[in-house]
Amino acid sequence: MHIDYHTHHERCGHAVGKLEEYVQRGIELGLQQLGLSDHLPLIHVDPDSYYPEMAMPLAELPRYVEECLTLKERYRGQIELRVGLEADYIEGYEEQIRELLAPYPWDYLIGSVHFLGEWDITDFRQVHGWEDRDVMAVYRQYYEAVQRSARSGLYDIIGHMDVIKRFGYGPKTPEEKAEVRGLELDTLKVIAGSGIAMELNASGLTKPCAEMFPAEHVLQQAFELGIPLTLGSDAHDSAKLGDGLGEARSLLWRTGFRELAVFEGRRRSSVSFEL
Repeated sequence: MHIDYHTHHERCGHAVGKLEEYVQRGIELGLQQLGLSDHLPLIHVDPDSYYPEMAMPLAELPRYVEECLTLKERYRGQIELRVGLEADYIEGYEEQIRELLAPYPWDYLIGSVHFLGEWDITDFRQVHGWEDRDVMAVYRQYYEAVQRSARSGLYDIIGHMDVIKRFGYGPKTPEEKAEVRGLELDTLKVIAGSGIAMELNASGLTKPCAEMFPAEHVLQQAFELGIPLTLGSDAHDSAKLGDGLGEARSLLWRTGFRELAVFEGRRRSSVSFEL
């Protein structure tokens, strides 16, 4: 089974390529399942005055879903499409997120923490936000938000769990490193207790951190806790669909995983995979 459950397209403003280009590329690559999962529109900041090209406009959300469903039928028998969304978890906006997502027939929802307040810790234009901050305080706030997202009941998959490491900011002393390991493990236990899945996101290989999300030691703990894993390239260009997923599959296999989590109608099942 070859899958890619994390993709973005031109509607979000910071990706390129139409949805159908991703579908056609997925067929070329021999994917059995392709998840379409663009960004939830911004709901906690003014999109007109915030950084541009962060997410699809609110008016595009129904059009996005409609196009996904149309493509799902058009390419039936060639590739299995899954209609998803990477829906930011924003603390304090849980009910607004729930109401926004409710009308649509999702196959799965990825819960990702990008924002701590109005600061997007994953945006290269906002790296200056780390200046003069207590790095460990940011890590504590981030992992608390990931835990809240897992407990919220909003999502099927936790996205790029340790993405906070993206730009290389992190613990330095042995004591700080031990604390972060504790935060990671506590978060994994919450995810396991919530009964939802996580993704292995290959995009970290091309970022300053130069490793996948999550790191191998986190993946090993996830396996020991029985957390289901799915796979995503986090492609923002149809030409990069599937990038890093061969290495990701090898990492999963080395860690002990023999099955991948897949979704339809927000119901999770497992499929075996081989290298």
